[in-house]
Amino acid sequence: MAENEELQEMGNEENTHQKILVADDEASIRRILETRLKMVGYDVVTAEDGEEAVEVFNKTNPDLVVLDVMMPKMDGYGVTREIRRTSDVPIIILTALGDVSERITGLELGADDYVIKPFSPKELEARVKAVLRRTISKDIIIPTSSSSGPSLVNSKNSKNIITAGAIKIDTARRQVFRKNERIRLTGMEFSLLELLVNNSGQAYSRNEILQHVWSYPADHRIDTRVVDVHISRLRSKLETDPTNPELILTARGIGYMFQRIN
Repeated sequence: MAENEELQEMGNEENTHQKILVADDEASIRRILETRLKMVGYDVVTAEDGEEAVEVFNKTNPDLVVLDVMMPKMDGYGVTREIRRTSDVPIIILTALGDVSERITGLELGADDYVIKPFSPKELEARVKAVLRRTISKDIIIPTSSSSGPSLVNSKNSKNIITAGAIKIDTARRQVFRKNERIRLTGMEFSLLELLVNNSGQAYSRNEILQHVWSYPADHRIDTRVVDVHISRLRSKLETDPTNPELILTARGIGYMFQRIN
């Protein structure tokens, strides 16, 4: 009873009207997640197979998708591909404990984060909250410890444009352009780019990136390839030659950095 009251107190206006699609072929998992997520203030729709997940997604336009990898009719990879054809909505995949390849494949296809089965509902709630905060918020605070990088102006200022070569970054609208052509980024990709750009010339370790962008605590153990895959995705979209990057650089022995912007 006390736990339920605590969960209900966690629900607030921030979650109101945010809709989450939970797609899993296990009825018990759908039921538990639907109950828990509703308790903390989200609207929840569910699907029991991949084809239904795509159908429900198109009908309901959710703010976030929780997606099991192994589902009948269409697996989670197929659903991710279908969603990414038209939408940058955040996706969290549910994956088996020992199957690293499942996680990497899901991330490469455009998932934003993953949670390993078996998991606690509380852990998933934390990941949902973190991903939504990073992908939907227009007023993200970026920790700036380097004075050499460009500063982040009030996000309500439509002139808040950062230029790096042919790339222009609109931090107010969370959009990126090459010349006049918009480059589609997912919310987490943009948040990662924004962190590096606003601290250009400063190297961040993978663990530091996970803390700043994914909101993982410092002592949380997670496969840091989440960062590597997102960096690879960003390079494929922004770099002229992703195999020889000029914007997002590898800081040998440390992690990653954005080229210094004068």
